[in-house]
Amino acid sequence: MTDAARTYLKRHTERLIKDVGFAAACELTGRSKATLGRYFSDDDGHSDRFMPIDAVAALEAAASFPHVTVALAELNGGQVAYGPRRNAEREGGVNGEVIVLSQRFAILMAEYHRAIEDGVISVNEARRLLAEVLELQRVLMEMKLKLEAEGR
Repeated sequence: MTDAARTYLKRHTERLIKDVGFAAACELTGRSKATLGRYFSDDDGHSDRFMPIDAVAALEAAASFPHVTVALAELNGGQVAYGPRRNAEREGGVNGEVIVLSQRFAILMAEYHRAIEDGVISVNEARRLLAEVLELQRVLMEMKLKLEAEGR
């Protein structure tokens, strides 16, 4: 990992901890304030020390924004779709997700049909298609989580 990437992750780790607050972060992760501080410290003794993924997940669930997840995605050339419906629960379990999945797929196909009418997909049309694909992905992830929960 490059020094720039290391520093980038350390800064986002610090933002995550401060977003949640040190006291709450200690309680959520079971780690001390000193340990949490080491996760974002640039000191030579701590430069290769990063927060474990279970702690990141616990903090990001309580945070206003998934700071570390977004940083990791950006460092690897990706992006994270994030919006206000992040923790929204739909009624109907898996059946409700199947209905929403069908609706989102129909919207994607309608957008695709409009985009290829002239034989060229413009930048704006590609953005709309990408937005629909990301919505489909989100619905599939929620469906997967519900299926895993029901399978236990």
